[in-house]
Amino acid sequence: MITINKAREWLRIDGTENDMIIEGLLAAVPAYIETATGLKPEAQRLLPLAEVVTKFLLLLWYNPDGTDTEKLQKVIDGLLKSLSRVTA
Repeated sequence: MITINKAREWLRIDGTENDMIIEGLLAAVPAYIETATGLKPEAQRLLPLAEVVTKFLLLLWYNPDGTDTEKLQKVIDGLLKSLSRVTA
């Protein structure tokens, strides 16, 4: 699991006022990855690529109105496809 400090760093957020939102997003990531790839959360913890997917999902979900939303979604889709190969 990604720490809240690491998530804040990725999102470039100072302070703790949005921690509940970030923690909720972090909690949703393993289920999202499992649904998309079939990779169980226990296995996700062992794969650095799952951490990268987590980072990009947080960036997308935390600021869905960002200018690079489409590009970010394409990157996420490609990463999830790669993770799917791990479960095959």
